[in-house]
Amino acid sequence: MRAAAEMSAIHVAGLDVRFGDNHAVRDVSFAVKQGDSFGIVGESGSGKSTVLRALAGLNPDWTGDMQILGAKLTRRRERGFFAAVQMVFQDPFGSLHPRHTVDRALAEPLAIHGIGDAEARIDRVLAEVQLGPSFRFRYPHQLSGGQRQRVAIARALIVEPKILLLDEPTSALDVSIQAEVLNLLADLRVRRGLTFVLVSHNLAVVNHMCERMAVMNAGRIVEELTTESLRAGTPREAYTRQLLLASRGYDRAAAAQFQSFD
Repeated sequence: MRAAAEMSAIHVAGLDVRFGDNHAVRDVSFAVKQGDSFGIVGESGSGKSTVLRALAGLNPDWTGDMQILGAKLTRRRERGFFAAVQMVFQDPFGSLHPRHTVDRALAEPLAIHGIGDAEARIDRVLAEVQLGPSFRFRYPHQLSGGQRQRVAIARALIVEPKILLLDEPTSALDVSIQAEVLNLLADLRVRRGLTFVLVSHNLAVVNHMCERMAVMNAGRIVEELTTESLRAGTPREAYTRQLLLASRGYDRAAAAQFQSFD
């Protein structure tokens, strides 16, 4: 038997997702070891968020094989799955109920999962995301975008998951706040021993947060590589090289040579 450290926390093989005639995800396969951070990058519409939603159980229309922590996933997820796997969404305002205080947002998942000691857990998780006790009874409209996303992260963490699925977690935030939230997530990953799957269109974000990444285009993974390879500028596929050039800012000569890969 493989050592626990080598066991895949996430295993996806031959994942297909269709929405009517739209074949959104095509034969996607990857694995993520426990404690690793894995990125999925690509343009809008490439299928990356659809993969994440299928993993999270938010899209029941899929075929293929998915396993989380050694357990095979079906379209119907048990309550234990949602304790082990939590998702942080792109829009921190849209993901929080506007009429619920921070306290209620954090207490609700504890009640759903039958977890006690709510007072201490709420205080502790707010401290972990660097929000003090004064934030506990505020409403989302009384918080900045960065503070709302910290609350969303706290809500995901309060049930003590093993895996966080991160869907563009900083793209709705001001540039000055993005690095703070990313550094917070990186620190939480180390301290809690979490496994991440991070979806982003931003190669710099994935490069900062992940050890490995998959590059998606038109529903397929076109390349899987380490972030070391990305930093060295040695991707194998032309599409990945194009994304890398685009991430470095607009260049008229480079843009004139861009190809369509659909």
